[in-house]
Amino acid sequence: MSTSPVKLGIIGLGRWAKVLTRASKQSDKFQIVSGFSRSEEKRQAFAKEMGVAAAPDMQTMLTDPTIAGVILTVPNEQHLPVAREVAKAKKHIYTEKPIAATLDDGLEIQELESRYGVTVTVGHSARLLAGIRKIRDAIDAGELGRVAFIEANFSNERALELTPETWRWYKAKAPGGPLSQLAIHQFDILHYLGGEVAEASSIASKLSPVGAEVDDQSMTLLKFTDGKVGYVGSSWTSPGIFSVRVFGSKGLMHCEIDFSSWDVPSKLHLTSSLYIQRGKDGYGKREDLKIPEGDMFRAELELFAESCRTGKPNGLTAHNGIVAVAMVNAALLSIDQRGQLVSIADVIGEARLRIAEKSRHVA
Repeated sequence: MSTSPVKLGIIGLGRWAKVLTRASKQSDKFQIVSGFSRSEEKRQAFAKEMGVAAAPDMQTMLTDPTIAGVILTVPNEQHLPVAREVAKAKKHIYTEKPIAATLDDGLEIQELESRYGVTVTVGHSARLLAGIRKIRDAIDAGELGRVAFIEANFSNERALELTPETWRWYKAKAPGGPLSQLAIHQFDILHYLGGEVAEASSIASKLSPVGAEVDDQSMTLLKFTDGKVGYVGSSWTSPGIFSVRVFGSKGLMHCEIDFSSWDVPSKLHLTSSLYIQRGKDGYGKREDLKIPEGDMFRAELELFAESCRTGKPNGLTAHNGIVAVAMVNAALLSIDQRGQLVSIADVIGEARLRIAEKSRHVA
């Protein structure tokens, strides 16, 4: 028996809202039926281009009984206040990554689940890339043996184009430069492929000639709780690259995608590569693997729609979103401490203490 599509609203109608709305039109599992921005001009332009009805105000959307969940594509610092209003309306929450601008806000968004009986989905869509899923399948099947080492890189040329008029120019708005803007994707993927991370050690540098405040080179070493180690590199002065390599006792797998096709994920398989190198075989004997067609943006929203339907969390959990931000924070602390190891659990624990202290002052 077929079920009707889950109806969703979307708040924040910029470029990324359009990317997600285009992806939604390829699915029969959900439908974006209402859009809201504080700008009437944006509301009308979005409605005209995307064919989605414009809500005159946020409360009109939140009081619509047919809407089960709301997608947030607002600026990071607005995630918590908007998510709070959505949760109060008993509607499920999808928020773009990162879960929030700060770890404290992310933990408060997670707490909305138990307080209001809703689910939170965080848009770490890169873990849904078809090549990354095939690596996870191989790990789970024991095809790689015991995984001991994972490395990843996500780089592009952003720091060569920065100007003081762009928010990424400023250290306070884009801490760590590519560390918070790009490496966070790979932190989530390493968490997905390797399990819980215990500690992070990081160094950074500023080499772009434009003179921005932010660092533009980042290297982070990770130690997992089970002993495996990992590395995430991110350069902001390089041609675009997104690659992940997993090393195990029986083989290694390497996945690389064409970053220029990121906004059109249905075409990523055409220009991406995935191979497995087994046992003692050299690179020349690698086995090139076919990457199936997929759409990570449609997939993440379908997971969200299913959570709206069932009330159960999916793999893109608030916890995973919090761990990704905590890994960024630990790396930033390590940079300040000249590369010393920083505990992920301690970073999260200190954030919880800050929230508890703030609650006591409010009470």
